[in-house]
Amino acid sequence: MAANYAGPLHSLLMKAGLEDGDDHMHVVEITLFVTLLCACIVIGHLLEETRWMNESVTALILGCFTGFIIYITSGGTNSHILQFNEELFFIYLLPPIIFNAGFQVKKKHFFQNFVAIMMFGVVGVFISTAIIATGCRYLFPRFHLKSLTMQDYLAIGTIFSATDSVCTLQVLNQDETPLLYSLVFGEGVVNDATTVVLFRAVQKFGFDQMNISTAWRILLDFLYLFSTSTILGVIIGLLSAYIIKTLYFGRHSTDREISLMALMAYLSYMLAELFYLSGILTVFFCGIVMSHYTWHNVTESSRVTSRHTFATMSFIAETFIFLYVGMDVLDVDKWKLAKRSAVWPISGILIFLTLVGRAAFAFPLSAILNHVRRTPATHINCRRQIIIWWAGLMRGAVSIALAFQQESRLCNNDLQHRHRSCLYYSGFWSPVEAIDKMPTS
Repeated sequence: MAANYAGPLHSLLMKAGLEDGDDHMHVVEITLFVTLLCACIVIGHLLEETRWMNESVTALILGCFTGFIIYITSGGTNSHILQFNEELFFIYLLPPIIFNAGFQVKKKHFFQNFVAIMMFGVVGVFISTAIIATGCRYLFPRFHLKSLTMQDYLAIGTIFSATDSVCTLQVLNQDETPLLYSLVFGEGVVNDATTVVLFRAVQKFGFDQMNISTAWRILLDFLYLFSTSTILGVIIGLLSAYIIKTLYFGRHSTDREISLMALMAYLSYMLAELFYLSGILTVFFCGIVMSHYTWHNVTESSRVTSRHTFATMSFIAETFIFLYVGMDVLDVDKWKLAKRSAVWPISGILIFLTLVGRAAFAFPLSAILNHVRRTPATHINCRRQIIIWWAGLMRGAVSIALAFQQESRLCNNDLQHRHRSCLYYSGFWSPVEAIDKMPTS
């Protein structure tokens, strides 16, 4: 996690006589980060009664404050304790978050609104990606960004179509507004999975111009990844239920039941990645199947323990991500690039296109759903449509990870130079990579 990274505290430790080597430096960095995680939990608990403050917002603010302290102590050269790694995010942090989302979901409301969720989470991503990519294609050249390919524009459109509805869900009550909560929550999870699948489909094909043949190839590859990933998650979930029911681990140890559930859930994610499928989609449906079948075949004590265990793992991973994002606000390289490039106009364009892209499917699809589903309980009124539109305007962990992955891919090819920008977006700071192919000179 912190390999090949010399933190900004290195010089301070040298002066204090506490630094014996790089290994010890990494231990100190991780210790400080874990301390910050504990502080986020304590402060979040103290501010629990505040409606607009939770652990996520607390982690962002604490991350900003810590990044500022590190920036000052390092002489303005750095603001991080640890260096972000997209592999760390996709392999260790994301699986528990997505699995817990599927495991804790109220299946009745989710499947009652399954068609609406899939329309917002799948069709909406395609509409939003098309609008953002097209807008960037025609507006970016006005700011001297003329060397981007169509693949780059589609990657940007996909990255900015990944939503983060965590904060909106914090102020929605699942019991008071079951329809709205189900739509926002379900769309958020399906949106993340769809975005990752579409991003990989775009990266798979090399092309300079978009035509019907290319669009058809991307669509077919998306449908293949989506369907096979879902089937794999269902199979692993059913297999775990069969094993636990047949062998009855609870006779000897409840620890084995919970361990097997956690390991098989993680196995589903890794198998999907092994076969170049969508691990997010696989582990999400694996969580739904496990909560419906496997969970009912374990002992009573394992049921209670498993829910709290998976929720705890997801909570720690989310807090870790938001804490890092807060530190990344003061990234020196990003601000240096922002001063000597057209980052602010580009950022304004991206925010505008994101607003338009979100509205282009939120309101029309809601109207279609209202026409098809005429029952009052499933009616999406104007107020709910505005909340659904606004809930998807924030960009979070998946956008960050995809942006870093895009940057790493371009750096490994050593063919492009990257422009970074920090967007202050709907109350969140998100590091976003606006990739611009430029001559090395």
